[in-house]
Amino acid sequence: MAAKQAAALIMAAGRGDRFGGAAPKQYQPLLGVTPLARAIDAFLAAPGIDAVCCVYAPESEAEFRQASAGRPIALAVPGGATRQESVRNGLEALAAVTPAPPEYVLIHDAARPLVPAPVIAAVLAALDGGAGAAARALPLADTTAAQDGDGFGPEIDRSGLLRRQTPQGFRLAQILAAHRAHADVQATDDIALARLAGLRTVATPGSMALHKLTTPDDKDMLEAMIEAAAPTWTSVGHGFDVHAFGPGDSVMLCGVPIPHDQGLVGHSDADVAMHALTDAMLGAVAAGDIGQLFPPSDPQWKGAASRIFLERALAEIRERGGRLDAVDVTVICERPKVGPHREAMRAELARLLELDPTRVNVKATTTERLGFTGRGEGIAAMATATVARCR
Repeated sequence: MAAKQAAALIMAAGRGDRFGGAAPKQYQPLLGVTPLARAIDAFLAAPGIDAVCCVYAPESEAEFRQASAGRPIALAVPGGATRQESVRNGLEALAAVTPAPPEYVLIHDAARPLVPAPVIAAVLAALDGGAGAAARALPLADTTAAQDGDGFGPEIDRSGLLRRQTPQGFRLAQILAAHRAHADVQATDDIALARLAGLRTVATPGSMALHKLTTPDDKDMLEAMIEAAAPTWTSVGHGFDVHAFGPGDSVMLCGVPIPHDQGLVGHSDADVAMHALTDAMLGAVAAGDIGQLFPPSDPQWKGAASRIFLERALAEIRERGGRLDAVDVTVICERPKVGPHREAMRAELARLLELDPTRVNVKATTTERLGFTGRGEGIAAMATATVARCR
């Protein structure tokens, strides 16, 4: 990394407790791509950015490695106990780059996954123009008031008030000196530290695309923005499976145990409906089939719950930038009767696939006593899966 270059420092060390979920919000996919990966890609593609660096939480290193896999990250630095400490860790690592560190650094939150190229260019231009610090900012548009209990207090004059966003740009040496000098101050962002250090700050016009991912509602908004900017196309996958009857007192269909005077024979739990649906989902994104991912010759899948296969297929869809939109399953058998269990089956699939139940259909039919299903020798299932994918 030569002198007079610009590096992006993407902060991905937050926990995102308000967002919820099993993983921090920067690792929960937006239309199949994590917010961190989207932010990294934006800076990698931006003119004027010579290196992309990230700061991650040590306890989320596995998620970070997966989200950044295949992307040329110049530095990956463990974060600290606070955002301010994490930023300083990243700045110190950048300052130690040999033979010379970059002149500029743009500090950005991974929770702002959409970073248009003009936004980055405007911050760099402000620094080139002599600003000590530059950040995107939006004026407040809504009536602003103080909070009074669970109601409203006095209105606050919003004229002249700005919402600061990231990326925020600085000369690396200056912002690092500010962090070192004010380590005892808990600043809300890096512009606040720049102001304490007496740097001249410049506000460049903000962008709604820089909306921050904080709550699940923000996820819906950002996904709508992504779809509007990159229209989707639809792919459909089809799956089919059969299993013979054998000893047992129930069959598993769509994750629901159904009492019966026989069971189904299979290497796993023999959930014929989930197997067909798994193949349909894999087929929709050209990800092979269930036999490739979970070969029956592998003893680890002996007696395995078929939800494992379904969850893997969902992950394959998301890793390829897709979003599962709807599924339809048809169970083919003379017995047991599926009708009484249909709604439980739909609900279980909706839960596992993180779909609204209105996007999940389960139905059953017979072969009018023809063929092996008509003779009561087993159950067949067909399934289709519809996936939306960004162009």
